[in-house]
Amino acid sequence: MSGQTLTDRIAAAQYSLTGSEVSRAVCKSTTHEQTAPKKKHLEYLIQASQDTSVNVPQMADTLIERAGNASWVVVFKALITTHHLMVHGNEKFLQFLSSRNSLFNLANFLDKTGSHGYDMSTFIRRYSRYLNEKSFAYRQMSFDFVRVKKGAEGAMRTMTVEKLLKGMPILQGQIDALLDFDVHQPELNNGVINACFLLLFKDLIKLYACYNDGIINLLGTVFLFTFIFFVSKCRLTIPLCITYG
Repeated sequence: MSGQTLTDRIAAAQYSLTGSEVSRAVCKSTTHEQTAPKKKHLEYLIQASQDTSVNVPQMADTLIERAGNASWVVVFKALITTHHLMVHGNEKFLQFLSSRNSLFNLANFLDKTGSHGYDMSTFIRRYSRYLNEKSFAYRQMSFDFVRVKKGAEGAMRTMTVEKLLKGMPILQGQIDALLDFDVHQPELNNGVINACFLLLFKDLIKLYACYNDGIINLLGTVFLFTFIFFVSKCRLTIPLCITYG
């Protein structure tokens, strides 16, 4: 199915009548068109998330509601729009998502309208799991591994040992969930899954940078503890050598 359906147009018109421009933009970014969400709608939602007068929880709830649609196209685009806002929107959007006990309950999602629906449903289940892991990681760490500062002065390099030992398994879980998406070139056959793949690829680069920072911090800490232990042993051994030498 291509192009906006009558249902899409009616839904957008309803939101226009109620004066909810944010909900209308959500509806417009999650149409039945087998293309990526339009940039103008995504940019509008990003700007709206920065506006203190906008009800961010309502924006998130509208996206979650759209993810309950029966069409794989609408659900996939709702997930992509949510992911885009997680990365580029105001952090309060991600904070709200992480405050929910459950985010996307799509582990059993299946669009039975055709063979293409069956194929895409597999990726929707995997993608929703990754977004759930991303939300869970924020709830546990109080920051987003993707958005946090990287490098020598970054969060993972300057983190305490206690928090690092807590954070590394959480980061590993998020990376594992992303890699489980496991898409191959022949399956990137429409704009929707391509848009999803691009977001995941960008996340993966930043997650690995965080993981690398964490390993460097961990190895540095181990080296420091080993050095301190070695020095303390030397201080104990030298007097003994003098006494019994």
